Amino acid sequence: MKRIFSGIQPTGSVTLGNYLGAMKQFIDLQHEFDCFFCIVDQHAITVSQDRLELRKNVRSLAALYLAIGLDPDKNTIFIQSEVPAHAQAGWIMQCNAYIGELERMTQFKDKSAGKEGVSSGLLTYPPLMAADILLYGTDVVPVGDDQKQHIELTRDLAERFNKKYNDLFTIPEISLPKVGARIMSLQEPEKKMSKSDPNKKATIALLDEPKQIEKKIKSAVTDSEGIVKYDKENKPGVSNLLSIYSIFSNKSVQEIEEMYEGKGYGDFKAGLAEVVLGEIKPIQERYYELLESKELDDILDRGAEKANADANKMLRKMYNSIGLGRKR
Repeated sequence: MKRIFSGIQPTGSVTLGNYLGAMKQFIDLQHEFDCFFCIVDQHAITVSQDRLELRKNVRSLAALYLAIGLDPDKNTIFIQSEVPAHAQAGWIMQCNAYIGELERMTQFKDKSAGKEGVSSGLLTYPPLMAADILLYGTDVVPVGDDQKQHIELTRDLAERFNKKYNDLFTIPEISLPKVGARIMSLQEPEKKMSKSDPNKKATIALLDEPKQIEKKIKSAVTDSEGIVKYDKENKPGVSNLLSIYSIFSNKSVQEIEEMYEGKGYGDFKAGLAEVVLGEIKPIQERYYELLESKELDDILDRGAEKANADANKMLRKMYNSIGLGRKR
């Protein structure tokens, strides 16, 4: 069976963009692949974190993984820092990456722009991400559009390692959702929906109160035309809302356009809020149950045990390939 690996940072609140761009893919993929889903807390510390808040976010994200419908009997769900092989393999991949290609990463340029000093980890975390993926012989990586460049680098590093040392790594393919790979801000639809956006009306968090979600959708930017039609260039706000509606309702954009033909944005937004809350409310209910249960810790313990066993096997092969330690 082919393997899936994907991970999300436990920083801030999980947004609709995270859910639709990556997490929602996980639910279907778990039935077709051997899946490893990771809470990548080591990536989170490339910028300063409050230690208590970080630990809280790690547990919260683990509960969300399960609340959206991931089956712990079908998937390996674990915390990155509980598998030391990630950091060890990350160093090896870092030693095979070039400074120039790391400096070209769009996310590094965006996050370091205008800052006097940034951590070296912000520059070098893509090789750690490559290690995360390659340790498990991953065939497919489901991510949002913003991670595409990092997966391309992972492929380059895997091919470079295979050519230089040993034909060890599977070259992973990227899986992007057909719709919703890039969910945009509700207030500035020309830019991506982001956890770090200071405008709270721009972002819907998966754990927002239902009334908050409804209010944010109602205040989302549209235009003065009053026609529900997909036109990304001329109607970015409406197009973004149509993409969200399409994913939550399992209807095509064309079907939704026909549903609201002759109707205004008020009706359209009310319908969108209804389908979004119809899916999110049960997730929230299950999330709060899990957060207080011992079941969550048991699942993470099992996940860490399985991930350590698999990752350590690959790490030993990496060490042997490049001459580290004694051959075993």
